Amino acid sequence: MDFEFSLAQLTVLNSSPIEIAKIAHNCGYNYVSLRQIYMGLNNEIRYDLKKDKKMKNELRSYLKNTGLKVLDIELARIFDGVEIKEYEDAMETAVDVGAKHILSSIWTENKGYYIEKFNELCELASQYNLTVDLEYVPIAGVKNLDDTLEVIKNTDFDNAGIMIDTHHVHRAKDNPKRLMEIPEKYFNFAHICDASKLIPKEKDEMTRILREERLYLGEGGIDIKDILNNMPIVPYSIELPNLKKVSLVGYEEHAKQCLISAKNYCEKYVHGRYSYPKEA
Repeated sequence: MDFEFSLAQLTVLNSSPIEIAKIAHNCGYNYVSLRQIYMGLNNEIRYDLKKDKKMKNELRSYLKNTGLKVLDIELARIFDGVEIKEYEDAMETAVDVGAKHILSSIWTENKGYYIEKFNELCELASQYNLTVDLEYVPIAGVKNLDDTLEVIKNTDFDNAGIMIDTHHVHRAKDNPKRLMEIPEKYFNFAHICDASKLIPKEKDEMTRILREERLYLGEGGIDIKDILNNMPIVPYSIELPNLKKVSLVGYEEHAKQCLISAKNYCEKYVHGRYSYPKEA
């Protein structure tokens, strides 16, 4: 089976858009997933393609010459006081570089407010023919599959999607078999990585691991195959930050090992919800 993979920004966090594209192409990825909406994290460098037209043109030329594509633009967070219109520049950038999806997550507990704002985000993105793919995060406001499905159920726009991250499914203790019940139209891409089976009890430790210490597929204790085999086959964006590995081998070698381990794992274990596994 042919799988497609994207190199996510968090895996090579401080790479510029052209740098991540070159790393992805050199390693054999199909896509890149670019951060153009910033989170204000420590040591996070901002590369704004809307303002840096020279870099944007260089990226577009590189994509055209190599066949590499941009999968999605991140991260349109919904939080108390968010101004959805401020994400419009990133949507324009997404169209300029050929991306099809905007990644979103929700970081407020105010349900009525975040459902309203998610609808507003979908409406704005629909003007650019972009999907808005909601990722639940166990340390955020929308933290599990039930929360996510409730948002989608209350969304009035058909460009809303659900973005499953293997790390978050495990940490939220969601039953992967429930993914089988979700219509195929809501799945556009997924995040994959591995991590320790043990779920941290402290929020700070959970945050540290998801930002600094995820593992190559097959190295940890997440039942990744059970998650992916209850979903349609979609492009897999490898979001796998690991500061120790990067410090030892650098971004490109780390990205290469991410892809090798993901390909090996998927070819061995993943068949998707519409296919059947090969006999042993």
